[in-house]
Amino acid sequence: MWMKKSESGVGDTSITLESGNTEEEGEECRSSALQDSTLVKLIPSRDSSTMVSSTAQTSRLKYVSLGVLVLQTTSLVLTMRYSRTLKEAGPRYLASSAVMSAEVLKVCACVVLVFIENNWSFRGMKQVLREEIVGKPVETLKLAIPAGIYTLQNNLLYVALSHLDAATYQVTYQLKILTTALFSVFMLGKRLNFHQWFSLLLLMAGITLVQWPTSNQGDSEQKVLSAASQFVGLIAVLVACVSSGFAGVYFEKILKETKQSVWIRNIQLGVFSFVFAFVGMLVYDHQRVKELGMFQGYNTITCIVVVLQALGGLIVAVVIKYADNILKGFAASLSIIMSALISYFLLKDFTPTGLFFFGTVLVIVATFLYGYKRSSGFAVKV
Repeated sequence: MWMKKSESGVGDTSITLESGNTEEEGEECRSSALQDSTLVKLIPSRDSSTMVSSTAQTSRLKYVSLGVLVLQTTSLVLTMRYSRTLKEAGPRYLASSAVMSAEVLKVCACVVLVFIENNWSFRGMKQVLREEIVGKPVETLKLAIPAGIYTLQNNLLYVALSHLDAATYQVTYQLKILTTALFSVFMLGKRLNFHQWFSLLLLMAGITLVQWPTSNQGDSEQKVLSAASQFVGLIAVLVACVSSGFAGVYFEKILKETKQSVWIRNIQLGVFSFVFAFVGMLVYDHQRVKELGMFQGYNTITCIVVVLQALGGLIVAVVIKYADNILKGFAASLSIIMSALISYFLLKDFTPTGLFFFGTVLVIVATFLYGYKRSSGFAVKV
């Protein structure tokens, strides 16, 4: 005879008798169950207060993480745009060098987090890193593919923000929702509801309106140069969206297949990304590095960009843990609005049009609609 006990919540205790040899054993089990139930009922207030406190704390963490994500996203885009258009005496910093520096900083931050997870023990941290990274070469090598793609994506973002204003970039970059959704369907077998597919159509329509050419007054040669520059920026953003969608889904698939810590995975990812970024810097900027060094043109703004880019992935990890899709959509919308306002009033490199405004509204609505969770709905699987 054996007994199976399950507790679904405070004050909710169920007993399942799988088999019994005698009636006395059954009575003994029922008596034990009654005692367990009585014990649970004797302490509901303490557990209830703990649950209320935990719920309130989680709610606060949601909105704190939301605010941090909005601040980080907006600050990164604006400072990156400002740093790529700032006219200073001397050479401009290398985007490949900034990407490499961000990966080094990200790895260091994740190592510190692993150190904290192991109760501030250097020995425990070293053992975990040795077992999970060095001791599992096959698992570590799986991260080489997304690391290379992320490195390409991060370099493309610098190219995009060198040719597009912050507001246009922010709206267009939301196309990664579409690419991520499509890769999730084909690679993970994810099912999308009808309203999610509809939101993706709205997203494409909104981004098309944002990128729709407008008739500008001025010198024809200047207009051609501006159009060419915007085209380069648009291509960079589109390729970045595709690479972001694929790398994100591939990384998610790896995380679901193993039980390794997110920080361990980020260390593995960061090490490979550093290698790819370093090789890319030597290949594409070899002459400039040879003449003036890899940290040429670095200033306070550059350092801020590097820090914001390094911490971005860690902040997103926290948001995913404590926030939901609606809050993430809200964060994206706030970031777009703030970027547009700051670009218009402070950077003065952006003049909104009616098409841009309408397209932005469609993108924001699509972002909310895609993250909206319905209790039931028609699911489509490709």
